[in-house]
Amino acid sequence: MKILRRIRKNLRKRRSNLDNLIDVEAEIKSILIKIGEDPNREGLFQTPQRVGKALSHILGGYNEDPEKILESATFTQDADEMIIVKDIEIYSLCEHHLLPFFGKCHIAYIPDGKIYGLSKLARVADAYSRRLQLQERLTYQIASSLKARGVGVVIEAKHLCMMMRGVEKQNSVTTTSAMLGVFRTDPKTREEFLNLIKK
Repeated sequence: MKILRRIRKNLRKRRSNLDNLIDVEAEIKSILIKIGEDPNREGLFQTPQRVGKALSHILGGYNEDPEKILESATFTQDADEMIIVKDIEIYSLCEHHLLPFFGKCHIAYIPDGKIYGLSKLARVADAYSRRLQLQERLTYQIASSLKARGVGVVIEAKHLCMMMRGVEKQNSVTTTSAMLGVFRTDPKTREEFLNLIKK
């Protein structure tokens, strides 16, 4: 019975997602018309569908629950040293201009009797980044999702809203950090983390 309920729930979710995609496709077609394009010409005929599918992937983090991701691979372990996963690629959309920002995320934590599956840290970064975001908020959301003695997260990213419009600075990189627990209170722990992600 549980399996049947899960299947029905997934089918309802897929139908809802399909309805949302159809709405997005209509809006994209309307935008093409408003900028003076012909949405029926060969190169644009399938563009609304392509954009709809792309957005459902790019913004797929709204369908993910970071807490459940972490719960699916949490293990009891007597470990008290720093664990780091660095250079995690992230891709997101700036909520101000709906333009991409992308870069690297470094996550570290000191366990408090529990460790997480390493891949789950990357999945949590994806779950939060595949939404309309601010880099500052994204950094804190990732850090605050981990339950540990201390957590450190650093994100280095390039923002197309600064590169292809506005000030048009091609080489600018934005760095944000969130330090919680012993990463905030102990300068040596913080320094060790920052030194290790530079290597």
